[in-house]
Amino acid sequence: MNEQNFRLGAILMTATAFVFAMQDGISRHLAGEYNVYMVVMIRYWFFAAFVIAVAARRTGGIAAALRPRYPLLQIFRGVLLAAEICVMVTAFTILGLVESHAVFTCYPLLVAALSGPVLGEKVGWRRWTAIGIGFLGVLIILEPGFRVFAPAALIPLLAAFMFALYGLLTRYVARGDRASVSFFWTGISGAVVMTAVGLFHWEPMVPRDWAWMALLCCTAASAHWLMIKALEVAEASAIQPFAYLQLVFATALGMTVFGETLETNVAIGAVIVVAAGLFTLWRARVKAAD
Repeated sequence: MNEQNFRLGAILMTATAFVFAMQDGISRHLAGEYNVYMVVMIRYWFFAAFVIAVAARRTGGIAAALRPRYPLLQIFRGVLLAAEICVMVTAFTILGLVESHAVFTCYPLLVAALSGPVLGEKVGWRRWTAIGIGFLGVLIILEPGFRVFAPAALIPLLAAFMFALYGLLTRYVARGDRASVSFFWTGISGAVVMTAVGLFHWEPMVPRDWAWMALLCCTAASAHWLMIKALEVAEASAIQPFAYLQLVFATALGMTVFGETLETNVAIGAVIVVAAGLFTLWRARVKAAD
């Protein structure tokens, strides 16, 4: 990978992190006014249209996307991601963007921890140590024992676990299905399950919020498009660290727009979690190069 490709990949991944943070901010606003399931459902309608358009332009078109090697796993992945989004958006409305993202940032550590039982990969003592240190950072964020522990603080942790499992299953199905096929089933499965749930929670929306909803749909599609382009020009392991900027962008948005505060323990814990996550990414890259 040449320097130019890395630079472009880093720029695209940074833009991806920024758009995803904006998407989370809009989701926080809309879910504070309307039912979470309805908000996620409408977002998925647009997302499904986007993945159909992407699949149609790939070799074999939609017909090829409809014949995955792992159909049940592909459906489960899509449903799992839709459920994770509902859980995380709920966390935004209860805990805010700052604390939710600080806890959610541990998901790469969960990927490393679960890669053994799910994918059969070997996790060495260095990465296990980083995983342990990272979860110490999560405990610093949550502060159990120093204040009345709020069970709601476990919501973004559950979302992180679900997203980590989704990521591992994505790597598993990649052994037999192209990325475009997996992307197609992510959108279609999620749209089907969210429609089945969301229609029962429909609420009338004022015109101003329909504009926000349209912007939410655009950010969802553009963020995934940017991520696809980033991974096309650069290696995932090289540019993945830039995805952590979503925590920075979301924190800034939470503080400036929603009036949230960055507590000292949250800042310290987040730094520890990110450092541990970056170490696990580096170790994974070293192992891959051996």
